[in-house]
Amino acid sequence: MIPRSNGSLYTHIENDIATIEFGHEASNSFPSELLARLAKAFDTLSNDESARVIILKSEGDRAFCAGASFDELVAIRNLDEGKHFFSGFANVINAMRKCKKPIIGRIQGKAVGGGVGLTSACDYCLATEVASIKLSELTIGIGPFVIEPAVSRKIGLAGFEALAWDASQWKNAYWAKEQGLYARVFETISELDKEVQLFAEKLASYNPEATQQMKKISWRGTDHWQELLIERAAISGELVLSEFTKRALEKFKK
Repeated sequence: MIPRSNGSLYTHIENDIATIEFGHEASNSFPSELLARLAKAFDTLSNDESARVIILKSEGDRAFCAGASFDELVAIRNLDEGKHFFSGFANVINAMRKCKKPIIGRIQGKAVGGGVGLTSACDYCLATEVASIKLSELTIGIGPFVIEPAVSRKIGLAGFEALAWDASQWKNAYWAKEQGLYARVFETISELDKEVQLFAEKLASYNPEATQQMKKISWRGTDHWQELLIERAAISGELVLSEFTKRALEKFKK
């Protein structure tokens, strides 16, 4: 566990199923420290033989993830700080991509920005019907550059563009299912949790060597992401210092 001021992160393993649960009082958003802990958790579980499958979930019954910390975003003062900030989700996506274990996303509520990136980097997602998604980055003068490869890989370039260009609009869970982001959508969280557990138990019963090979095949052609996502982080890190973005952030803050 880490201090509540920086959010929380719990990892639990039972019956070959690992669960990572993150939380933050600001709609389960991510300060940099929490992102670093999440990336480390995936790296650790990847080599833990007691875990065959990973469930990624967030606290509460409302938002799944509101993206990166707004407070840290507005505090960026130079290019190095900007690149470091936006590299947070890059490191998590790369950790998920390289993780040897299949990752199930349990998406109980809305996902924005980096939260959509996390969802896209899961191998299989189950969601509730209130789990709408939005890429709002253009509205504040930056763009969803770091998460684009993960989102486009999951729902295609057309799906990504539908989200990214229409940055002020939510797409509902059924739209996300049609695009391939969610495998199934449920009316209630209790139904979601039941099906997530059943599906995790099925995956955990499969030959771990086979599931590991499945991950390699599914993520083929992404080795260059190690450098690509950091390059994208630098683009956002520069844009966040622009006068346009500073004005937009100030307006948003008010």
